[in-house]
Amino acid sequence: MAAANKAALAAGVHPGLRFTDARATLPDIASEEIDRESDRKALGALAAWMVRFSPLVAIDGDDGLLLEITGCDHLFGGEERMAGELSARLARAGYGHRIGIAGTVGAAWAMARAAAEEGRPALLSSGAERAGLATLPASALRISTAAETLLRRFGLTRIGQLYDIDRKALTRRFNSRQAADAVTLRLDQALGLRSEPFAPFRQPPDHSARISCPEPLTDTAGISAGLEKLIETLCRDLSADGLGAQSFLFQAFRSDGEVSAIRVNSARPARAPEHIMRLFGEKTSGIDPGFGIDLLLLEAFRTGTMAAGSRPLSGDLSGNDPDEEALAALADRINARLGEGAVTITLPQARHPVQVAEKTVPFGGQEMDGALPPGNLPGLRPARLFERPERVDVIAEVPDGPPLRFVWRRKVRRVVRADGPERISPEWWTYLPSQAGDKASLPRTRDYYRVEDEEGRRYWVYRDGLYGDGRGQTPEWFVQGLFA
Repeated sequence: MAAANKAALAAGVHPGLRFTDARATLPDIASEEIDRESDRKALGALAAWMVRFSPLVAIDGDDGLLLEITGCDHLFGGEERMAGELSARLARAGYGHRIGIAGTVGAAWAMARAAAEEGRPALLSSGAERAGLATLPASALRISTAAETLLRRFGLTRIGQLYDIDRKALTRRFNSRQAADAVTLRLDQALGLRSEPFAPFRQPPDHSARISCPEPLTDTAGISAGLEKLIETLCRDLSADGLGAQSFLFQAFRSDGEVSAIRVNSARPARAPEHIMRLFGEKTSGIDPGFGIDLLLLEAFRTGTMAAGSRPLSGDLSGNDPDEEALAALADRINARLGEGAVTITLPQARHPVQVAEKTVPFGGQEMDGALPPGNLPGLRPARLFERPERVDVIAEVPDGPPLRFVWRRKVRRVVRADGPERISPEWWTYLPSQAGDKASLPRTRDYYRVEDEEGRRYWVYRDGLYGDGRGQTPEWFVQGLFA
């Protein structure tokens, strides 16, 4: 048994009991197979919804969530009122729950599992962990079942009984030092004597702003107005710190527990409200308010410093330097309208093989001085470069020279002009043997030629391999591209 409801618990069925024993205890018990994958997805969705209470949410095992609420409780009128509102919302959504609040993760876990009841959160003031945990069962320390059984065998059933036991004496009671250390570690973490890492399931925002709606929003105009107000507040905070942000996440929390999210990105750190609002554009029209939205949240990620300065009055005074801000704004407008990565630029790469000597990257507002027209690498390169070279049959060949006649696409072509060779060596360092004694198959050196046939057509051909290079049979010829 992985879980049991109140009726089953009252009848003596409890988690951990074998199903045959559970059916013997309660013959009419209703059951279903547990679906861990669906449970994980549901827990992840619930964690995303919890962001309305705290930006720092962590998933704890298969059935728990941890919230770091330091500095957040005042938004709800204190810890008690915050816990009450959280409990009420979970109940309305149909979630069975227990809530514990304390100054340490271990103490909060113990309060939620052993002291709280559904609808009645258990609160423990920071610094009061020693007294507040003393009467709770030792199992509330997050220890293993074997350790709990051994402690019970020695009559240690409450956390408070472990306080005054000498650590060396406690170690002697266990079969191994590792098991004893696990108990003392959990005890120290619960009491705040040792720190415990907190790993949120999502990256916390660098800055955020929120609006709680007194009356649920039900129309797009109200959502857009709320977003505009959030952007102004967030940009004011960013400006005060001399920062801008490159990513903004807008979330609308509905009263029925659903969350709608829109993320936009900027090529460079931005904090101009009108520019950020333009990035969101008409995307807010896609948010379904359902029965009403009661919270709007805007978060800023990937923040960076922004240089303070003034723009020139006219183009005559600006010099020849590119306007990086204008380029970034152009990229943002393109990506907002056409989608991320819809517009690309081609940049050279320091690679030997022609087919990988350039790369295509999304236009993100960067300067394009080094950008290339597609298929036009530095030097004399064809206007059209084939994705895969096409083999040709050379009829007349001069050793270490261009072909005199060749057959390509079943037609004989006689060369009247030729230029070359341009020798491109293979990247030998990428073909090193993996182990001592292995033989790596090295590619062959290529000699490229620009040739023209008697009809004026120009080709970029290459000979794959050199005569007598010891790396294969007779060299072969290929067409790599066509000149305009």
